[in-house]
Amino acid sequence: MQAAVFEVSSTAPRIEVTPQQEVQFRRKRLIHFVALCWCHFIEGSNDGSTGTLLPAIQRAYHIGFSIVALLFVSNCIGFITGAILNVYMNEKLGFGKIIVMGAISQLIGYIIIAPSPPFPVMVVGFGFIGFGFSFQNAQANGFVASLKDSMTTKLGIMHAAYGLGAFLSPFLATYFSTQPHWSFHYIVLASIATSNVVVMILVFRFRKQEDILAEGGQYAIESNNNVTPDSNLYRQILGFRSVHFLTLFSLIYTGVEVTLGGWIVTFIIEKRGGGHSAGYISSGFFGGITLGRICLMWLNKLVGERIIFFYVVLAMILEITIWFVPSIIGNAVAISFIGMLLGPMFPTLISHMTHILPKRLLTGSVGFVTGIGFSGSAILPFITGILASKYGIGSLQPLMVSMMSVMVVLWAFAKGVRRVD
Repeated sequence: MQAAVFEVSSTAPRIEVTPQQEVQFRRKRLIHFVALCWCHFIEGSNDGSTGTLLPAIQRAYHIGFSIVALLFVSNCIGFITGAILNVYMNEKLGFGKIIVMGAISQLIGYIIIAPSPPFPVMVVGFGFIGFGFSFQNAQANGFVASLKDSMTTKLGIMHAAYGLGAFLSPFLATYFSTQPHWSFHYIVLASIATSNVVVMILVFRFRKQEDILAEGGQYAIESNNNVTPDSNLYRQILGFRSVHFLTLFSLIYTGVEVTLGGWIVTFIIEKRGGGHSAGYISSGFFGGITLGRICLMWLNKLVGERIIFFYVVLAMILEITIWFVPSIIGNAVAISFIGMLLGPMFPTLISHMTHILPKRLLTGSVGFVTGIGFSGSAILPFITGILASKYGIGSLQPLMVSMMSVMVVLWAFAKGVRRVD
């Protein structure tokens, strides 16, 4: 039986792989990828339920917009702390240990919140969740971005798993939001998060990324002559101008996504007269994200990174219709289409990074960009809460339109950076 040929890189020697070995490699790669999709699904379940539960949290603690927004601040602090530590710890501990630490931190956060503790304690719980997600996001995105086999497609599918979790969770969260024990929703999330810890341990077994890639048949990671291993990693990563623009774009994008998914329910209830079922509109938004990441992959590959400009401009137009058209049905349809347009942007951003950054710094760079970027999921919702407490929830739409305008400018700079060879 003829052996298959596996090429490690353009300069590395070619390694012969038997058909039986290739089958084993494919099975291992599939297991690794499904585990990371499960990790992202749980994160989506978290983000999709927060906005639906916000009115219940406000009622339970008798607090206004500005105080409840402290949950996002704590989440933001956790994200940023994790993003900064990830660069250093990635070199010291490696993929397997860091992603398990992130999963455990997330679980601790849910355990803190589930019994409906005093509000300051709940704020601390959100900090643990943000810290855990930061580690898991950085490692998962860095891992998939390092794959040589269908990397772009797998990024889209993994982030679609996030969208699927965010689509499904508001259905359950809407039920709990009408119950006296609304925090019991976090018992469900804690149960799922426990399975995540178990999966991360069993699949990755605390190993480093290169060992896990080798288990799937990818024996070497390309190196780059411009990178000196003993120099400061933070200095190397921040030395690329593209990293700064991509980080800012990631921050604004993530902030827009989570802010819309979180505050749109409150907007529909207060400005459009929606009832408790308004929570399902959040599902429509995240369902759009899921469909966008799957159904628009062909268009992304056909047009390339420039498609981001089209997506953002069209999303802005739809956002303006929500701003000025007082229709619950019309707004619900528009927010779903906005989700579809926003969906492909983040996978495209990660894919773009693989084309312009050296392979050795890819995991650290992706972790930094996504970790700091995901703090936008706390910063913009917090700003929305502050503005809503002063000007009303109607301030949500002009804020989103202005942030989308900034995204266009940032992507123009990020897209124009030359490839690093």
